[in-house]
Formats: sequence, structure tokens, C-alpha cells
Amino acid sequence: MRWFETRGPVYPEDNYVVARTEELADFVERLEKGRYIVLFAPRQTGKTTFFRNGLDTLENNEDTYFPIQLNFEVYVDIDANVFYGSFCNEICKKIRDVYQKRRENLSEELNQFLVSAQITDSVSMLEFFETLGSLLEKQRFVMIIDEFDAIPPPALRGFLHTLRQIYLSEKTRCPHSVGIVGVKSITQLNYDRSISPFNIQDEFKLPNFTLEQVQELLSQYTDEVGQPFVSEVIVSIHKQTAGQPVLVNRFAQILTEELDIPKSEPITMEHFSKAHVKLLRERNTNIAHLTTNIRRDRRFEALLMKIASYDEGVEFTLHNELISELTTYGVITEGTDGMCEIVNPIYHYCIMQAFKPAVNGLEQDYLPEETHDGFKDYLTSDGHIQMEALLDNFRDFIARVGFKILQVPETPQEYVGQHLLFAYLRQFVQIIGGTMYLEVQTGRGRMDILILHNQQKYIVETKIWGGDTRYQTGKAQLAAYVRLEKAQEGYYAVFDHRKTPEPRVETETFDGLTIRSYVIPVVQELPSSIQP
Repeated sequence: MRWFETRGPVYPEDNYVVARTEELADFVERLEKGRYIVLFAPRQTGKTTFFRNGLDTLENNEDTYFPIQLNFEVYVDIDANVFYGSFCNEICKKIRDVYQKRRENLSEELNQFLVSAQITDSVSMLEFFETLGSLLEKQRFVMIIDEFDAIPPPALRGFLHTLRQIYLSEKTRCPHSVGIVGVKSITQLNYDRSISPFNIQDEFKLPNFTLEQVQELLSQYTDEVGQPFVSEVIVSIHKQTAGQPVLVNRFAQILTEELDIPKSEPITMEHFSKAHVKLLRERNTNIAHLTTNIRRDRRFEALLMKIASYDEGVEFTLHNELISELTTYGVITEGTDGMCEIVNPIYHYCIMQAFKPAVNGLEQDYLPEETHDGFKDYLTSDGHIQMEALLDNFRDFIARVGFKILQVPETPQEYVGQHLLFAYLRQFVQIIGGTMYLEVQTGRGRMDILILHNQQKYIVETKIWGGDTRYQTGKAQLAAYVRLEKAQEGYYAVFDHRKTPEPRVETETFDGLTIRSYVIPVVQELPSSIQP
């Protein structure tokens, strides 16, 4: 029986695989046309599997194409001379491997060339490919290079200039086509202001799975095992992951292998919630890469929180260093409106966790002195959450601690309210045994927290004050979202950082749905009596 793979390349004979038929056809067409292209996608999005499938497609037309694949990862710490020599040896080895796979014999001339071939610098590299092209006769040599980032920096300039000269030489050239995998963006190849052979129009972006592709992947398991996924589960997996391949496969892995669900039973939303909690709490490689990368620069927090918290958003441009880096790491992407978006709700949740202090110093102030049973005071006798009372207390907590919120460690002042609400609700949910996660963001500047407990769904939206018009619009947006999620009530917490804030608490009805709104003032500066 096949399985869902999360640790490396996938193989159809062993794993459930998304065919990516349209994307693959586009990629292969570019190779056939002789493009020198960049295959761009963040790590763990299936690039290696994808380009391997592309080369397999070309290999099926062996009379015309001679494809090989290389990996530069091992060159990361060596000097340029060693790189060129190893590069030559690897190409010669790959050529012999192709002939062996085809069960063909090399010509004597080609064999002698491979035995004596040497590449010591960019000039001899040019001569090597000129000779190789003549010896391969009518076959078009296609070369895909994975982990290109590991090329030794001293070799980069000459390597790219040589490829440029080959690209511009003749219509019939060797390599006929080159694919580079593992660079942040096309601009990285414009080394020393030289003109790159990789035209920007030939940058190939490998997208995440669509909903239909997630359905395709999971249906393979159902067809093979007989255990169906409830349709809502499939939609929820795609919503939470935005189709990120490793996360989709990890969800499926937990659901089919780790929760011990009888194969005679369908996989339901109850199972999805358990898998979701497990995925958020574990430290898998994908999440570890995410949190490690966003901690590299403290400026990332301000940018990410601005993307998530302000209605006006942040314009997406790779000319901005921080945006470019976060895109490379697979944390943000360009929305349909040209603005930055956090890739998926799972990443958003993990970002909040990564930037939230382990201890904010205010935990003892969460509850009033007259509390009897801690957070459990906010449960009814039949175990349902008294969300209105819970959020009323949070509003009162912010007022109680006053200027102390400015002393929360390592938290930008303008986002401290959202950080505290996230921490407050998370502690509450953990104590009562519920589930909390972030849901799909239907617009910029909002964070939708969804809490599940005792078969009830509670939705809390939080944002930063951006004017009365946006405040009122947000209520209607939340009502529409509550209806979509088939809940009965929604809660709206807006943090007001103005010098003269206007606290509000309002309960309104939108087409039969109740929306309770809070405008919560956040202290902006220490009282003069305790100014340093």
C-alpha cells in the first residue's frame, strides 16, 4: 500500500502523488523551446519531484532530447577550482548513466572525450559544451541544476556569463535548455549588474496545490483503501494549508496513519480537529524552517504583523529586501490585489506563537480577584463557553493592567493588544480542553480566531483601529464569515491606539446573526510619574 510522504521526493509507485499535469506541460514546453529558466518555489513545495518528472517526460523522446539533472548542494563550502572539476566529472557521469539507462553504447569519440574532459574555469566550460554538443549529434542537451544557491560565489559570475554566451550563440546550442532550481528570485542571477541569460519571462513559479489537486491526492488513498474523507475535511485541509504540499501530506499522514481511525469509518471533521491540533503542536521540519527563518531578523515581526493587522496592508514588491526574503522562505505571497498576504492560517498561527513571549508577565492578572475556579468560571453548567463574559473580562484585564502592557518583553507596542488576546484565549482553551486555530483571512488587516469546544464553534476577529468606516465595515464582514462557518455569533475586538481612544461595547444583529464588538483602548505611554 502507498503512503503520504513528507520527507523528500515522492514516487508514484510508493506514494500518493499530485500529477500537476498542466504545470508540468508548461514546464516541459519551455524546456523544449530552449528556454533558460528558473524554477522558483520555497523549500518543501515539491520542486525536486516536479523537475524530475519533467526530465522523465523529455527522456521519453530520447531521439531528440538528452536530459540530465545535477545538484550543487555539495559545493557549498568548496573553492571555485574544485567546483569546476567536480562539475565536469558529474556531467560526464550523468551522460554515461543516461546511455546505460537507454542500453546504448557511447560512440568511441564521445567516450574518449568524457575520459579526457576537463573544466577548470568558465572558458574551459564553454569549450566543454561546444565539443559535447557536436558529439551528441542531433540530440538536444538539457541540464537541470538543483540547489543552485550552493555554487561557490567566486564561480558564480563566470558561470553565468558562460551560460549567457552559450544562450546567445546560435539557435542550435549546447545546452539547448537550462533549468536552475533553488534561487530566491530571478534578480539573484543578475550578478554584478550583468545581463542574465534567464529572461524574467522565463521564471517559472511552482504554485501550491489547488483544492482540486488536494481532492485528487486524497481520492487516491480512498480508491486504494476504501476509507473516504468527508468533503468538509478536504476543504478544511486546503483552507488551513492553502495547498502547501508538505502540510497537505502531513495532514493526510496524521489522519490515515497516526489517529488509529478504523478504516471502515469515514474521516470526519472531528478527526480533522484532532489532526490540526497535533500539527500545530508538533515541531515538524516545515514549521521548524518557518520559525527559524522568521526569527532571523526582528524586523520581520513588524512587517508580518502590519500585513496581518492593518486594513491598508503592505504592497508586494520583491525590490523590498524583507518582502523578498519572506517570499523566499514561503511565508508571504502576493495576493490577487497586489498586496502581501501570509501564505496560510497555519503559518499565521505559528508566526503568532513564534513572536509571542513564553511569559508576558501578566498571566496572573488575566482573571479578577473574585474568581472561583479560574478560567473554568467562563463555562456554563453544561460545558459551553460564555464567550461574552470571557471577552468582557479581557477588556477589563487590559484596563486593569494599564501601562504594564508596555512592559511585555520583546513585543512591539502597536501589536501588544493582539499578542495578549492570542495568549489569553490560548491559555483559556488549553485549560478547558478546547481547540483554537486561525481561520482563512477574507481580507487584509484581520485575524480570525476560531475556537471549538463541546461541539460548538466560536469566532473572534481582531484588528487594529483604522477609522469608523473600516470598523463598521468589519462588523458586516464578520457577520458574513460567521454565516459561512455556520456559527450563530461572532465577536469583534478592535484595539484603539489613538491618544484619545473611544472605548465601545456593542451588540448588534446582522440578518439574524449576533455580533458583539469591542473597541479596546491600549495605553500608549508610561504615566509621567514613572517615566524613566
